[in-house]
Amino acid sequence: MTFKDLNDFGKRREPFLFVSDFLAKKIDLFPLNDLKDIKFEMNFVSLEKESKQILLKNPIAFEVYQEKFHKVQEKIKSGETYLLNLTAPTKIETAYTLEQIYNNANAKYKLLYKDKFVCFSPEQFVKIEDNKIHTFPMKGTIDASIDNAQEKILEDKKEMAEHIMVVDLLRNDLSIKAKNVKVEKFRYISEIEAGDKKLLQVSSHISGEFEDSWHEQLGDILESLLPAGSISGTPKKSTLEIIQELEDYERGYFTGIFGVYDGKSFDSAVMIRFIEKTKDGLVYKSGGGVTLDSDPLLEFNELLDKVYLP
Repeated sequence: MTFKDLNDFGKRREPFLFVSDFLAKKIDLFPLNDLKDIKFEMNFVSLEKESKQILLKNPIAFEVYQEKFHKVQEKIKSGETYLLNLTAPTKIETAYTLEQIYNNANAKYKLLYKDKFVCFSPEQFVKIEDNKIHTFPMKGTIDASIDNAQEKILEDKKEMAEHIMVVDLLRNDLSIKAKNVKVEKFRYISEIEAGDKKLLQVSSHISGEFEDSWHEQLGDILESLLPAGSISGTPKKSTLEIIQELEDYERGYFTGIFGVYDGKSFDSAVMIRFIEKTKDGLVYKSGGGVTLDSDPLLEFNELLDKVYLP
């Protein structure tokens, strides 16, 4: 499938599910009336659960992560990138199947893809409704149990700089196709259930406007926005090249997006909080943004904090 196929579905106002890998090279498109071995939830309302699912983590060594981290900072010092989302795979063990993880997950956006992977994402990508596009980049995470956690992350200069860069990148991305792009809300806090702890996540809300014909250009719109800025970095082109060079593994669908078009509106999510079934067992992929002011141990701990079952 190609992005042009999305345009065709939009012209017909035909509902579909859209799934893209990280680099937007592999595009999967399914009519909503013909989904096989795929489940999804959009804007899922979380329910209270009596017990937490157990997850054993076997992450890469800190020294391995630290080496990649320092190489990213060398690229920053040379001016090739300013912000790069560095990710890594963590081998995990759990008694639950992918479908059981999906069924029990408390997350706003959920996708179970053919017993190949499951994601339970808190991050909305873009929503298009009433000729208006909205995006909600997440950048900045802190353990909610830390004293004055909300004040600390909002006042942290490194986190502020990182968030500003992502917001600026997304504003520019939206401006490729949309008009009257503006920041509706800057750096607000949401709380996320992360297994045995709670995390505070910092987001912003950016919007733009389209003509009535956006349905027929939906594929072109998404192509102009991908890969998503919040999980790649800035400037996007050179940062993507560095990610391919340094990460040493294939993200695949991780940090891609999935979305649903109902004939009237489109909603989508970034595929983070992601578990993939491999020949060697289950792998959980996670990461975080690195800037010149980042601390390698703090970033490594954030990567591990994001490995959980909600």
